[in-house]
Amino acid sequence: MSHSTISLEVRRNRIRNNHYLPEAAQAKAVKRRCQAAKYSVSALTINFVEFGLSQKWSPEQIAGVGKIIGHIVSHEWIYGFVQRDKLRGGKLYKQLRHGHRKYRKGSYAKRVIIPNRVGIECRPAIVDKKKRFGDWEADTVLGKNGTGAIVSLVERKSKLYLIRKVPAKSAEDVSRAMIAMLWRYRCHVRTITADNGSEFCDHEMVAEKLKTDIYFANPYSSWERGLNENFNGLLRQYIQKGTDLWTVTDKQIADAQRALNLRPRKCLGYKQPAVVFDKLRGAA
Repeated sequence: MSHSTISLEVRRNRIRNNHYLPEAAQAKAVKRRCQAAKYSVSALTINFVEFGLSQKWSPEQIAGVGKIIGHIVSHEWIYGFVQRDKLRGGKLYKQLRHGHRKYRKGSYAKRVIIPNRVGIECRPAIVDKKKRFGDWEADTVLGKNGTGAIVSLVERKSKLYLIRKVPAKSAEDVSRAMIAMLWRYRCHVRTITADNGSEFCDHEMVAEKLKTDIYFANPYSSWERGLNENFNGLLRQYIQKGTDLWTVTDKQIADAQRALNLRPRKCLGYKQPAVVFDKLRGAA
């Protein structure tokens, strides 16, 4: 270390009578760091961060939108802010998404035979690129001990997410729900990719009503419908795993759908799926 560096350190951090104490020097350095401009965050920015957390946006989403609207803060700072709030007894940490173990059927589960099933290998290659508007993914989310199910659909390009509660995970209920959910958008349904559950056995009726093609992912290959899996995980922030769906109202379902479609997405340049979908729909 150079002589000038040592002299600068002593001059900056010495105390009365020109004494230098390492502990006092460290305390002064920490104080200066906390008061530095790059570490100071305005009250308006903090209000924006708290708003984003209340909407269950991730710190990365909050930081991305903040950069666009002038409330610049890093996602690392937001995690630290939440942690400090937790240490003070705050509840902001409860707005963060927690990890979920993915549900997978046992290796000895009975294999469902779906009539006239068309595999994902026959699906047009353009669907893989997620650049064409009108390609959807379908899945179901189960309630506790057979208390109904939630049918979920997501459009691959805009990331629009649709959900509806059904009384049971039956092919009849699920197919009827899919048709109702997509009917107003039927001109913008090119393909649907589903998993291999028995609830999709009536896929031919859905395809006929919506004038679309339905393909099935390979068994135990959830990444082939990764977008839908991701959104179903986000849904757990609003309707926790193991919930008795008979206690969940249609309004709660609608509120969760609206919140997720208004949540900014990094893959959309921090735009909202609902806004992107409406724009694509208008241009189609």
